[in-house]
Amino acid sequence: MSATIADPRSPRTAVRRPGPNLEKWGWVYMRVSGVILVVLIFGHLFVNLMVGEGIHGIDFAFVAGKYATPFWQWWDVLMLWFALIHGANGMRTITNDYVTHPRIRRVLVWAIGLAAAFLILLGTLVVFTFDPCIGIENSTTEWLIEMCAAQ
Repeated sequence: MSATIADPRSPRTAVRRPGPNLEKWGWVYMRVSGVILVVLIFGHLFVNLMVGEGIHGIDFAFVAGKYATPFWQWWDVLMLWFALIHGANGMRTITNDYVTHPRIRRVLVWAIGLAAAFLILLGTLVVFTFDPCIGIENSTTEWLIEMCAAQ
């Protein structure tokens, strides 16, 4: 009885497509955005929960006061952008890893991208078009009433 020796497998060489390596840049983005998000989120939590009256001071007037300055508008928008893109990139990675059918994978990745783009657009519009004077009839905050009356 002779033993058959299997042919050694040839090493599989990955086909390198021309252009940028989007998977590598997605990987790099996840690491960089994670560090930036830690700073943005803990800064957000510190200002909202530790400064002033803490959690008891958070109300409509608090948000109106924060969004009256461009610094906090941009802080929250950057946090929104980084978090949504970070999350969408993570979902894209999970979809690419676990969905085997190419057409379904493509549809899901597009749906994730469109949902993230829609939420980024909507969130940015809310932050930059926020008008604290809408619906302040029931407000008990004097400075807000005076500010809106002056406009």
